[in-house]
Amino acid sequence: MASSSASLSRLRAPVQRAIANASLSATRSYATVPTNNLESSQSASSKSTRRPTYFKDTTIASLDDFIPTSSAAAPLAATDAYQLRTAEVGPASNRRTITRLPEWLKTPIPAGNDNFKQIKKDLRGLNLHTVCEEARCPNISECWGGSNKNAATATIMLMGDTCTRGCRFCSVKTNRKPPPLDPHEPEHTAEALARWGLGYVVLTSVDRDDLADGGARHFAETIRKIKAKKPSLLVEALTGDFMGDLDMVKIVADSGLDVYAHNVETVEGLTPYVRDRRATFRQSLKVLEHVKKVRGQQGIITKTSIMLGLGEQEQELMDALKELRSVDVDVVTFGQYMRPTKRHLQVEKYVTPEEFEMWRQRALDMGFLYVASGPLVRSSYKAGEAFIENVLRKRAGENGAAAASNGKLGEAIAI
Repeated sequence: MASSSASLSRLRAPVQRAIANASLSATRSYATVPTNNLESSQSASSKSTRRPTYFKDTTIASLDDFIPTSSAAAPLAATDAYQLRTAEVGPASNRRTITRLPEWLKTPIPAGNDNFKQIKKDLRGLNLHTVCEEARCPNISECWGGSNKNAATATIMLMGDTCTRGCRFCSVKTNRKPPPLDPHEPEHTAEALARWGLGYVVLTSVDRDDLADGGARHFAETIRKIKAKKPSLLVEALTGDFMGDLDMVKIVADSGLDVYAHNVETVEGLTPYVRDRRATFRQSLKVLEHVKKVRGQQGIITKTSIMLGLGEQEQELMDALKELRSVDVDVVTFGQYMRPTKRHLQVEKYVTPEEFEMWRQRALDMGFLYVASGPLVRSSYKAGEAFIENVLRKRAGENGAAAASNGKLGEAIAI
């Protein structure tokens, strides 16, 4: 008896809902349209009243203030150009002042040309990742949008797009247990680079502390496959510190690469606050030093990068450069730290182009082979790659000439 009454209730429920909806639709009204007076509703609808918003036309900036334009405006004086501007945002009850992005840090929107779109298509088709996208690099339109693929540069990010570390300046995704490595990634990477016909390529990776070797063998295998497909291609590897395991550093250094890069990111005093706690300034110095021990002074170029604008002091930066030269680092780059999201570290200072030029000159005076310094310079900036490529090819030519002369000398002695 109970089951029959339950089934009757289930049958009545749809009918009851239909009757209730019909009665509601007959009397339904909208909050914006009064139902008591049709004429007043028509007059109200005829008036186009704007909905109040938090942002007013008198305070919000135009689009031209946020992106560079092609208008032939008169250039600003240096004092005006370097002066930071502020803007007030938020509702009237909670107004706050923010610092506007300086003129020298504004870049074009990365819409991209045909070459930009083709490189992105190739990357997605082969399931490859780039640090250009994951780290939101401001130079992506310039590096990917070259006149042809030979002029373009893309920094391939190996071992997935999820890092096991959580540095406070980086926007790459983090997870304690990222997905497993793709065994086809080395072959796909080599295929993509051979397809583009580049002369210089940069490989980097996320930190994979979940792996026994930190991903060193995966990195080395990728480099070997690239060199097998195109021996003339110059390869730069931007690696992590492998948690200080120098045996893993040796595996990558001996894989046939031409430039070994590892970033110290900031001065020693700020390292605990900027980088993941598992990364230290001294550990990074040991990595760069060991690469030179493995390959020799002239056998490989070592490279690092430092962000400015995090609150570093002048003497701290000078001390960092001296430490880098003490382990024979060849190349250093300086760039402006730019906050990816509100969850990351705030920018303490927007360094002017004049200050970047000062640090470039100081580093060159200390004996660095090459220095790239500018607000938008990043560790794999293509202007630096062109110079390093020339140095490497010059060294290869000199070594070849020396080997040839030694061979001729041996033949003369034998005769």
